[in-house]
Amino acid sequence: MGCAYLILENGAVFKGRSFGYDGEATGELVFSTSMAGYLETLSDPAHFGQIVVQTFPLVGNYGVIPHDLGAGPVHLKAYIVRQWCQEPSNFRSEGDLDSFLRMHKVPGLCDIDTRALARAIRENGSMNAKLSKAPEPGDDCLTELRGDSIADAVSAVSMQCKNHRLQATKSGVGEPGCQEQGGGSGGEVVIWDFGCAERLARVMTGLKCPAVIVGHGATACEIAALAPAGVVLSGGPGDPAENLRIIEEIGKLCGCGVPILGVGLDHQMLALARGAKTQKLHFGHRGLNQPVRECKTGRCFVTTQNHGYAVAGALPGSAAISYENINDGTCEGIDYADIPAFSTQFDPPGDIIARFLSMTKGGA
Repeated sequence: MGCAYLILENGAVFKGRSFGYDGEATGELVFSTSMAGYLETLSDPAHFGQIVVQTFPLVGNYGVIPHDLGAGPVHLKAYIVRQWCQEPSNFRSEGDLDSFLRMHKVPGLCDIDTRALARAIRENGSMNAKLSKAPEPGDDCLTELRGDSIADAVSAVSMQCKNHRLQATKSGVGEPGCQEQGGGSGGEVVIWDFGCAERLARVMTGLKCPAVIVGHGATACEIAALAPAGVVLSGGPGDPAENLRIIEEIGKLCGCGVPILGVGLDHQMLALARGAKTQKLHFGHRGLNQPVRECKTGRCFVTTQNHGYAVAGALPGSAAISYENINDGTCEGIDYADIPAFSTQFDPPGDIIARFLSMTKGGA
């Protein structure tokens, strides 16, 4: 492991040692405060195009457990830790963090003050960065960093899925190499995949709820033709406002009378489809310990989140904020009075999933 450097777009440089894949990477620099769950962080499609910093000082102590990883590729650009564990201890472990990063061609950086780096992000906001072998950033490097942006994130991470009713189309629905859930015979919950459908499919499977996954290129008409009991908008990476076609199709789906649950990115895209606005957060909400308050009851949740945008400003008259972030007061959930739909910015716990399923039973 040789020396490597993290160059921030504001010109700051952090020195460390490389591990994992031997290479350089450029991406949006974000941090996660999770004490555990690094496998879920590594495999989360919402980290597409990002360099992830773990603020907890020791990462990798329980090794690599395939069951806890997503089935798809690793989408983050680089991984930064204070220290990685070279001898993990867990009876389920089938490898170590260094080998995992090498296999997935993800460069890593260790022996760096990750908490100082997180403070820099908190003070300056999310910024682009480059993991480099060269310690001195030139003007061209900084100009390139400042102009870099994540584009086409949803299409890069969404599954291309088929079922018995949706055939291959130009929009990408039903292309080969997909995961199929259910048969599309009506009465199932449709999971509209924008990157994070797999974990929701696991939840539905655990609740014995039949589900059909469709790719991001599906249209409202194609989904309505499946006669679903309800539709879950799965969540995913990137700027929600970039997905103009998807937002338009979500708006059309809202007119079909089918129960809708929006999660994460799709909490935001559902709000955009209903006339709300979104804004980029200063440094985002990421990790397993994001505090959220339910507005009606005052009940508090410690939630899992991974996003850099939020619904902002006035909501349409038919919508009301249902949850808010305790740290910064941003919108974490919306209930819609004129359509059978609601959404959460965070991964919904069991009682919220149960609420959605009760709506599907009432409409099925």
